[in-house]
Amino acid sequence: MDINNLSLEEKIGQMFLVGYEANTITDEFKNFIQNYKIGGVILYRKQFIKYEDLLKLINELKEINKNNPLPLFISVDQEGGRVTRLPQEFKRISAPFYLAKNKDINIIKNASNITANILKETGYNMNFAPVLDIKNFEDTHPIGDRCYADNVEDVCKFGITAMKEFQNNNIIPVIKHFPGHGATNTDSHFFLPVIKKKKEDLEKEDMLCFKNAINNGADAIMVGHLLATKIDKFYPASLSSKFIKNILRKQYKFNGLIITDSFKMLAIKLLYGDKKAVKRAILAGNDIVMLKYPIKKEMQCIDYIKKLILKNKIPMEEINNSVKRIITIKEKYNLSNKPSNGIDVDFANSLIDEINKSAIS
Repeated sequence: MDINNLSLEEKIGQMFLVGYEANTITDEFKNFIQNYKIGGVILYRKQFIKYEDLLKLINELKEINKNNPLPLFISVDQEGGRVTRLPQEFKRISAPFYLAKNKDINIIKNASNITANILKETGYNMNFAPVLDIKNFEDTHPIGDRCYADNVEDVCKFGITAMKEFQNNNIIPVIKHFPGHGATNTDSHFFLPVIKKKKEDLEKEDMLCFKNAINNGADAIMVGHLLATKIDKFYPASLSSKFIKNILRKQYKFNGLIITDSFKMLAIKLLYGDKKAVKRAILAGNDIVMLKYPIKKEMQCIDYIKKLILKNKIPMEEINNSVKRIITIKEKYNLSNKPSNGIDVDFANSLIDEINKSAIS
């Protein structure tokens, strides 16, 4: 698609991915999708009880967006283990750390393959996984067993393998949480985690996992609300041009999508406020901002960004560059508004059983 065929409002809308937690689509949310041309949504487990409810919800979203030539990112956090967003009819795949514990790459391939197939047949097209953090903590840590390993080599080996399996199955993998949640001991849902490592140490350890994934064809990266004081003492990575423009874009030559972690997190809301955080995120170089506010507040944030652009306080060139990247990924993965028929749950569960037998707890 030629970006010149999009209005300013359509361009801005593509840069927002919004959380939606209701189990039915309200008229307010329908109008929001159609009028603001948002780029995508992220769905949560609390929105549905049965698999048929999830299918209905996703197909309704596609129907609402059918007149938009740019299909929605329909995304999910489906890591396995404790971060499972599929309906309860599906068995829970073991956490990444236990799948990778016996060092068998085929277990990771199989687990990622069945996960990707379930998502694809259900109508999802983007997954906020795999986690490329390094496990430097107990399982009770906010990241814990969501990591593949406690060392760079295995995190790269298993994490990049999972990333590739999602790509092969036409699911956009979003690697996370750059520059590395493993270097913290705080949960950014509640507090702003601080990383005290020097840049050279992060480059040799935590950030190296992301650099290697970029070199292996990563499409999208989620940037965490992580304050690495030796690199940027004022802003967390998600709001920092030093991390996004200087390191990811210039140093690591990454030209894929850069997405913020969710702005529902108290660490961001309390310290920066809604509008200021969104403004800062875009100025820092993020392509997509993930919001999870009440719909009216999301609209206000988007309207605020439009005003800033019209006042030349946000460069139009940066908006255009981000929208080009968004279009490139949507076209690469051939996103569609076509309805989904779903997958055979019993068959999927039989495959999950086989995978879980190989996990070491």
